[in-house]
Amino acid sequence: MSPLATLLWLGNLVCDTVGQLAFKAASLEAGESSGVARWRRMLGSWLLWLGIGAFVFEALLWLSFLSLVPLSQGVMVGSVNIIGVLIGGHLLFKEYISRKRAVAVSLIAFGVALVGWGGA
Repeated sequence: MSPLATLLWLGNLVCDTVGQLAFKAASLEAGESSGVARWRRMLGSWLLWLGIGAFVFEALLWLSFLSLVPLSQGVMVGSVNIIGVLIGGHLLFKEYISRKRAVAVSLIAFGVALVGWGGA
């Protein structure tokens, strides 16, 4: 994968992780409210808008990335985003990472390295 493609992918990884974590934080910030009140609280949260902005920028980076690599390779490399979200959830929200989940993430990372960057 070219240096530009790698840079675009890293930007995509950051934007996806920020977007997912911002959405989670916005939903937690809404608290115990429900229905329309919950949605109003979330719509007024800067975290929700950060997540939306991150996803819009991510889509632009993803389109640029896919213009440089075959789709089958891009999708493989794109699957590593789950690792960033898992680690971010653990660090920011104290979410538990089970041994099974840690092994699964390791297998994803290995598969991405093998197929994504190897061009296989």
